Amino acid sequence: MFLMGSALWRPRETSAAGFLAFPRGLAEVQRCTGLLCSMRVCDARCSLSGAESETLKQRRTQVMSRGLPKQKPIEGVKQVIVVASGKGGVGKSTTAVNLALALAVNDSSKAIGLLDADVYGPSIPKMMNLKGNPELAQNNLMRPLLNYGIACMSMGFLVEETAPVVWRGLMVMSAIERLLRQVDWGQLDYLVVDMPPGTGDVQLSVSQNIPISGAVIVSTPQDIALIDAHKGAEMFRKVHVPVLGLVQNMSVFQCPKCKHKTHIFGADGARRLAQTLDLDVLGDIPLHLSIREASDTGLPVVFSKPESDETKAYLRVAAEVVRRLPLPPE
Repeated sequence: MFLMGSALWRPRETSAAGFLAFPRGLAEVQRCTGLLCSMRVCDARCSLSGAESETLKQRRTQVMSRGLPKQKPIEGVKQVIVVASGKGGVGKSTTAVNLALALAVNDSSKAIGLLDADVYGPSIPKMMNLKGNPELAQNNLMRPLLNYGIACMSMGFLVEETAPVVWRGLMVMSAIERLLRQVDWGQLDYLVVDMPPGTGDVQLSVSQNIPISGAVIVSTPQDIALIDAHKGAEMFRKVHVPVLGLVQNMSVFQCPKCKHKTHIFGADGARRLAQTLDLDVLGDIPLHLSIREASDTGLPVVFSKPESDETKAYLRVAAEVVRRLPLPPE
């Protein structure tokens, strides 16, 4: 039972209940949080002055080098791909799920994992048609749940489906640390991480704790989404994570009867942003009823409709992602 402010939250009993315990390394989490705050203050001062002075640049470098966690690879995982967006509701989780499946389809010799890092609003259990509690291995690590050949882990496996996670930042950072470190992934070629929206503590925690091979930014062509997508890309650059490119989601709607195409959210907005950021567009995903229906029923379109144009679009995106990844470590 946790008491957070005035909110009382009781996790249900699970075989992995220890995962939800308050972090033993609370002091470490607090220290890291303080350092992140120092970085933000430093950034704010830079913004107020209009230009970063050399002194403030040196100060930021000192803060980052002195106290931020040292990056440590996830055991058994060769490469980590994060799927992110600055704004919610742009289809990031749908893209992450179908990207993971597309990576497996494009190369059946590769082992793929999918990590749901959205603690407050996990979507992977629903989209991957998975329920139940993770079992504990002999090494006391949680075993991912498996479906469609993809190993999956999510906070949604540890709490009731309708139960809100009412946690402050420290608890969320601890949960992310455990999702990264206390899961027995086995041997994976790619771990796709579905990041929460925004550019906050979770994004920084993941970026600073593990080596990331590349980030994929998902956005609709709409201006209001592109503003936050721009921020997301710049955040990853600031923490030295390679941005592989942008996915323009919901790019066009084609009427199933007359075949007329309508750009409901605007045309080529992500392409213009990519030019501004000197990035590539990894692909366009259409706004199609089958993608939504497949996600809601737990039958991702790459699995359920392998010959569809929508699936082919995801396969192209996956191929472009792999083409831009650095060589995995030996």
